[in-house]
Amino acid sequence: MPIQIIEITKEQKAKILSMDEGHFLDLKSKDIKPAKLTITISAFSNASGGELYIGIEDKSRIWRGFKSPEEANGHIQIFEKLFPLGQYYNYTFLSCPASEGLVLQVNVNKSRDITKASNGIPYVRRGAQNLPIDDEEKLKRLKFDKGIFSFESETLNIDKILVTNSEVIIKFLVDVVPTAEPEPWLKKQLLIIDDKPTVASSLLFAEEPQAILPKRSGIKIYRYKTTDDVGTRDALAFDPITVEGCIYDQIAESVKKTTDLIQDISTLGDAGLEKVIYPHEALHEIITNAVLHRDYSITSDIHVRIFDNRIEVESPGKLPGHITEKNILHEQFARNASLVRIINKFPNPPNKDVGEGLNTAFEAMRKLRLKEPTINETESSVVVSLKHERLASPEEAIMEYLSTHIEISNSIAREITYIDSENSVKRVFYRLRDNGLIERVPGRGGGASAWRKKV
Repeated sequence: MPIQIIEITKEQKAKILSMDEGHFLDLKSKDIKPAKLTITISAFSNASGGELYIGIEDKSRIWRGFKSPEEANGHIQIFEKLFPLGQYYNYTFLSCPASEGLVLQVNVNKSRDITKASNGIPYVRRGAQNLPIDDEEKLKRLKFDKGIFSFESETLNIDKILVTNSEVIIKFLVDVVPTAEPEPWLKKQLLIIDDKPTVASSLLFAEEPQAILPKRSGIKIYRYKTTDDVGTRDALAFDPITVEGCIYDQIAESVKKTTDLIQDISTLGDAGLEKVIYPHEALHEIITNAVLHRDYSITSDIHVRIFDNRIEVESPGKLPGHITEKNILHEQFARNASLVRIINKFPNPPNKDVGEGLNTAFEAMRKLRLKEPTINETESSVVVSLKHERLASPEEAIMEYLSTHIEISNSIAREITYIDSENSVKRVFYRLRDNGLIERVPGRGGGASAWRKKV
């Protein structure tokens, strides 16, 4: 199937030429050897994805593309052999009036598996650099990051009695059908391998996993009396609270303590000082997500930071597999499959709706008319922030949309205002009309009707 050729405008061309190379973008001359370009594609695949433009002189920023698609055959053949068209890679030729040749745009998504360059070495993108994964330790780290290996499956050199005879497992197995003895059941679930407990079994069933896995299985809660971007020791209301125990108890206790601390926060509103309220579902789902999907190979606890205007939950480890900040609400990938599966067998499991946790958190914030959580992936962790910032009123959201768009339909208005009812949005349109701010687009009725700023 031939690669599509798309004509772009001079303005779009200027935008491409002005972009800075970095973590998600690279510009390359068409003269560079295709094998060298596979390094960049590998690096994007193994990191967070990115875009590669071939046919732009990266130093002078001059558009000098391929004379025809056939001239790029050497590039296309090696790319499609190593990176076949599909979910993770797509290729497009870009043309522009009065510009020399075709620029090949390679869109690279984060891949589920490790991607190697033509030299057989995988790379990762860090800033504008492509760094080789050229030793076993780096490769192991990348496999943990990708979720190909999970630390939860590692066995521990401890006495299995710590999980086979704990209060947690005995209480848990009372509700298991059919009734089973601890050790045979744990072996059947691959939570004891070669007579050694796994990391997952210790997190789930040991009474004190923190003694077995120090500094990587606790939750620390901080209260900072500030709205600054970074919490400091001077802003701490008290020493951090450490929550320990099996992860089932940890989740419940962490949500409770966080909720209790929030109740003491007030903010200045229209009616004076008002209590800060965050939806319980959002707190519960985000803390549950952090516990179940963190990378337990990293020596760091989960950190819950409560500020005057927001809550941050930092979970050790990068997003696993093909998951990115953009697709996390629509895609699923469980780094710790055993934890996710077994904890769902507990009474009133914290992950009752498996795979829907963050979506539930987003929806809970919207219902309280608060802005959606933000998700930020750092070099070694994922930070989810709940900000106590009100959504714009429906009227404000619609007028803001019309400041950059010619018209707005009822369906788009429902999407940007988070109002489900078509009739409720109609009433918002009517209020704006009655105030002389918008008018119907002439000649458009029924399902095609739309509104625009008053002419």
